[in-house]
Amino acid sequence: MTEPLLRIEALRIAVRNSERSVEILRGVSLDLARGEVLCLLGESGSGKSVTLRSVLRLLPDKGTTISGRIAFEAEDLFELPMSALTALRGRRIAMIFQEPATALDPVYTVGRQIVETIRRHEGVSNAEATGRARELLERVQIPLAERRLLAYPHELSGGMRQRAMIALALACRPALLLADEPTTALDTTVQIQILLLLRRLQRELGLSIIFVTHDIGVASEIADRVAIMYAGRIVESGPVRDVLRRPGHPYTEALLASTLRRGERGHRRPAIPGAPPDPAELPGGCAFAPRCGRAEAACSEGMPPLVLSAPDHCILCRRPVNLGA
Repeated sequence: MTEPLLRIEALRIAVRNSERSVEILRGVSLDLARGEVLCLLGESGSGKSVTLRSVLRLLPDKGTTISGRIAFEAEDLFELPMSALTALRGRRIAMIFQEPATALDPVYTVGRQIVETIRRHEGVSNAEATGRARELLERVQIPLAERRLLAYPHELSGGMRQRAMIALALACRPALLLADEPTTALDTTVQIQILLLLRRLQRELGLSIIFVTHDIGVASEIADRVAIMYAGRIVESGPVRDVLRRPGHPYTEALLASTLRRGERGHRRPAIPGAPPDPAELPGGCAFAPRCGRAEAACSEGMPPLVLSAPDHCILCRRPVNLGA
């Protein structure tokens, strides 16, 4: 069996506030194969972005407790000294942030930021790095690339800034790209363009991508596999078509039922009752049980079992839906 590019094992993250320690991730495990796109999908506060940022150890050291293991190319990232981790960031693992207006440095031109990244990791001349930067802007379909190299982030539109952010992330040909809701702040037309661009670049470059989103439509467009997160746990994972066509966890089924589909404008969609739980006051057993129409007494008493709907479709639930259908 081929070793995955990235493996997360039993990841737990707790954050201490002035009163107590609150567990944000509660045993997250996942594998990412080479050349695969995995979407982390779920409501805000489910732990998606925390999972992503933990891969690059971007969480604050003070007040944060981490256990578990994250292995990239079979190397434990938690065991790396900071110098080795710094060399890895941007070169082998890159990240696209949700809002490029704050992720890009406002006092430097777009070109300078890309050039410095290339020179820092690859030690090439300024002329060679500048040529590469221009080619990257052209590759992400930014018109007048030569001129845009001299532009500051605030001089670009939202869609152009996101493309520049993608160019920066791809500057050193990383093996793994982490994308934290990179299309959320964009209008629908630009969002589709960015998704198509990312999918094309992923196929051309053989990238592995973890893509965080709360939008089921985005996941269906870009993902090979999807992992549904709720209250700091992955409650369902599998091939995107299987999970979205035959959801096994009641939460996944409820998410799909509440999503507006083409041609349904004006129709009322059923909302998921209640609200996501406070991480500091999680119920016992299954965290979704208080909102679940299929819950029984046992659901609140202990950790639900892991059920296999298919060899690669896993469901963390006592009473899954569509099982064996």
